[in-house]
Amino acid sequence: MNTIPRAVSRTLLGAALVVSAAACGDKFLAVTNPNVIDAATVDPTTGAASLAASAQQNYAVMFGWMATYSAWFTGEANVSDTFPTRNEFGFRNISDLNGSLQTEVWQPLSLTAASAKIVLDLTLPTPTTNINLARAATFRGFSVLTMATDFCSGTLSSGPELTTSQMLDTAIFWFSKAIDVGNANGSADGKNLANASLVGRARAKLQKGDKAGAATDAAAVPAGFNYNITFQDDPANRARLSNRLWQYTFDRGSISVAAAYQVSDPRVPWLGPTQHKLNPQDVVPGGYFIQQKYPAYNSPMRLASKVEADYIAAEAGDVAAQLALIAARRAANAQPAYAGATDAASVLKELFDQRGREFYLEGKRLADFRRNPAATTGVAPSGSVYVKPGYPNIGTQTCYPIPRAERDNNPNMK
Repeated sequence: MNTIPRAVSRTLLGAALVVSAAACGDKFLAVTNPNVIDAATVDPTTGAASLAASAQQNYAVMFGWMATYSAWFTGEANVSDTFPTRNEFGFRNISDLNGSLQTEVWQPLSLTAASAKIVLDLTLPTPTTNINLARAATFRGFSVLTMATDFCSGTLSSGPELTTSQMLDTAIFWFSKAIDVGNANGSADGKNLANASLVGRARAKLQKGDKAGAATDAAAVPAGFNYNITFQDDPANRARLSNRLWQYTFDRGSISVAAAYQVSDPRVPWLGPTQHKLNPQDVVPGGYFIQQKYPAYNSPMRLASKVEADYIAAEAGDVAAQLALIAARRAANAQPAYAGATDAASVLKELFDQRGREFYLEGKRLADFRRNPAATTGVAPSGSVYVKPGYPNIGTQTCYPIPRAERDNNPNMK
């Protein structure tokens, strides 16, 4: 298997993308306002690589947050956390004044998209093959795609409010840029970024309803391809460098595997309350079931893969293609053969069930839920009783609202 870890944390610029000129030994990022980077001040021969690496690391930070919150929202995990703001995600009634929505979901996502755009706005040498442009376009694409799948609407760089369709088109644009530049670069790194973006573009096209385009992109992903975001076990920098889902399992006790995923399947590893000594922050009926997909601070998270491309192609195809993939993935994961109904709706539901296990806690479930709610099992229906007492019943939301702070401070949204 061709596994390519890409955290690139050795060249971090920090969450605000600020580095002093003295630290670099040249004019790189010599700006007056520490919260603003002027593209004209960046040395394209040295600064672009650090900025692109920082954008990628910003994505790694955001990836963990988004996977955690979408797991709560879609019923992959129960919220074994006392924060009311986090429980709002669990019962799907999120206020636009929710502080966690603002600081742990929207801000990391917006930062990632904006930091990638800084690189894309630079005048760099050999722009048709520049690896820094390929990297920035890749993570700009994945950031905008995440906004499109998880938020009901969006905005980029204090721009106007964007619809889901507009965000998907924007993601497709940047993925296309990354594919072209990455392939033209010709290095292993460039080709891996291009293939990751090919999966991302296929995902965006499927979400948009372009099944033919999604299938074409999915088929072009090479066999065995896998692209991981890596993390580090650095006790001094765990908030930025470590796997968020393990932090919220081990350190905080906030993620408890939901009953629908307490299954015997190697793709969804977990331990029951009698098999570990960890404690939840808040009691969840049935006990604290801990995920083992990410059992350490340095556990990687899969960003894009040929496996995902195969699921995209099957979903875009017919019943026969879906049954073929279902059979293959069940056999590969020690599951009995599918013996259910073979009408289109039943087969699609089974495909989504296998997909849910395949990509458990990878932040993809919310897109599935929005794309085809009838086929997405395990999501509590609106009006049903929340798993923990003392909270409202499950709400009707299918995506996140833009935070009030964004609307109040964005001049193009007033």
